[in-house]
Parts: sequence; structure tokens; C-alpha cells
Amino acid sequence: MAKIAISLCGEGRGHATRMGTIVEHLHADHDIVIYTSADAFELLLQRFGPGYPRVRVAEIPGITFQYTGGRLDVMRSITAGLDYQARLLGPLVDRLMGELEVFEADLAITDFEPALPRAAGRQGIPLVSIDHQHFLLAYDLDALPWSLQWNAWFMSHAVWMYVAEATDTVVSAFFKPPLRRGWEHVAQVGPLLRNEITHAKPDDAGFILSYLRRHTPFEVVSTLADCGLPVKVYGLGKREPVGNLSFHAVDEHQFVEDLASCRALISAAGNQLIGEALHLGKPLLVLPERAHSEQLMNSQFLSTMGCGDYRLLEEVTSEEVRIFLDGLERFAPALAGVQGRMDGTPEVLRIIHHRLCHSVDTSASA
Repeated sequence: MAKIAISLCGEGRGHATRMGTIVEHLHADHDIVIYTSADAFELLLQRFGPGYPRVRVAEIPGITFQYTGGRLDVMRSITAGLDYQARLLGPLVDRLMGELEVFEADLAITDFEPALPRAAGRQGIPLVSIDHQHFLLAYDLDALPWSLQWNAWFMSHAVWMYVAEATDTVVSAFFKPPLRRGWEHVAQVGPLLRNEITHAKPDDAGFILSYLRRHTPFEVVSTLADCGLPVKVYGLGKREPVGNLSFHAVDEHQFVEDLASCRALISAAGNQLIGEALHLGKPLLVLPERAHSEQLMNSQFLSTMGCGDYRLLEEVTSEEVRIFLDGLERFAPALAGVQGRMDGTPEVLRIIHHRLCHSVDTSASA
């Protein structure tokens, strides 16, 4: 048995889904404390309740994207991040150092959260970094348009702020271009998939599934209304139906059932959800925000794979949605090549167990 501290970014559902999958595989044999904020805190607190006596979910301050008028505000997001670093990060690191000492942590795992890596590093606790964002540093992105390559270079500096050095670095992504020189030590794995996803049996129940970020303007949602099929919309909360659109509160089990049985997915361009859909062989129309460079990069890689298409969230039209749905068969060959083959969880668990065994051996010989 080991004691494991985990931290993750609280923005959206992707980080929470990824770390939740790891905890599901580790909690029976190890004591675990999870540090997170915002959306992830609520999701994981609900997921790991009284039935998980060896798991504790603790809230910490975190960085979240800032929106103005329903659109990502890059400058406000940068300002909020700098304010977090100046005012909150130092005291949070001190707090975690104290809690790690009391907890007697054997291993730290982080998914794009900056405080735990610093606290673990100062106490000599080995750190496994598992996230999507490190692709900005480790991956050869020459296949992307020049503007996105420049954005990747700019954004990569922020990645250093989160995790400067880890004992093991894992990039979880649905795409796997070559690694850059100097980053050959990085492990490339697919998205970490929940058992519900890997055990689901895909079929086509004749409806469209849509997952949208909570700040999505409703005029964007209205572009789905004339697609000719029922549309189940998640992410905007429960509300009254509008025509063929039904709106659902986030329920992880129901969402997986709907993902497995939908005809296609129209959603935000997050790495985790794209990977889940590809594993189930679902064609995607992803809607990246104009100012969200990471989602734009995900969209480019998805399009290159031939498994889906993308349109800017701010510009998508009803006609483009119908064109996508009328041409779903063109994605079938590429989807057949990835369906059932996306899960990176076994490789990540191997890395974690290797690091735990190494840490125990080191402690025993000390």
C-alpha cells in the first residue's frame, strides 16, 4: 500500500475524467488525496463519495478561463493567471507541503496544476506528470498551420510554470506526432478512458449528442435545431426543450450511454471527449473557440486523421451542421482504424506502478 497525492486543473471535465480514471484503478490498494478546484472539484467530490473510504477530495484555489460576453477573454485569463501566481500560489505550496508531510505521501501525480509539483519537489517526493498540455513542449507540431505553431510556442512557456520538472512525464492525447529532439523521454499515450467507455457497446439510436461549454452563446446552440434529428445537449444545464433539442444535467453514466448510442457528436474540441468518441467510433464535428488555441490544434489533428471535421464556434451555421451530418459515411474508414484502440490507461498504470516500486525500494535502502 502507498499514499498518493494527486492534483489537477479544475477547468472543464477533461482533467477530472482523466484523473478519475486513474483513481478508480488505484483506490483499492492505496490511500489517495485529490487536490483540485472549480468544475473538477464538484465532479470528483460527487464521484468519490462515501463508497471510497480511502479517497479524499480537497478543494484548492485554481486558475480558470475568463469569459466576456460568452467568449473566451484571453487577456482577462492571462491577468487572472498572473494574479493567481502572485497572490495564491506561494501560500498554497506552503499549505500542501504541510499536508504532504502529515499524509506521508510516497508519490505525487499532477494533471496541469502548479502547486503540488512545487510542494512535492521541495520534499523530495517523486512526481508523475500526466496531462494533455505537455504536447505543446514535447510534440513536433510542424504539421500545424504557422499561426498555430506560433501560438503553441507562446503557450508552451505557460506549461513550464505548471510543471518545470517531473520524474516521469506522460502526454495523453488522441494524436501522436513525432517527439521533438530532447523530449524522447516522454511517454505518449492515448486518452485515459473510464471502464464505462471501454466496456460500452456502440450502436446508432438515431440522435445527435452535443457537449458544449457552459459559456456557449445560445445562438450557437440554435444552429443544431434544424439538423433533422433529435439532439441531446449537455453542458448548459437542465432546461426546457426547444424543438428537437433536449437539455440534460451532467450525469456521467447517462452521458456515456448517450455517447455510445449517438449517431454523431457535435461538441467543444477538448482532447478527452474527442478521444472517448473516437474509441467508440463516433464521427465528430468539433467547435473550437476562435481564441482557444489548444482546441484549434485539437481540431486540426482530428481533421487530419479523417475522423471528423471542425468549424469555429463563433461562425458555425445550420447549413454546415447539415452538411456534416449528410456526409458521415466519409469518416467511416478512418474511424474503423481507431475504434477500440485509443485507451492509454494500461500504459499510465504501468508507469505509476513502476515509480511506486522504485520509490519503495529507494526508501527501504535508505
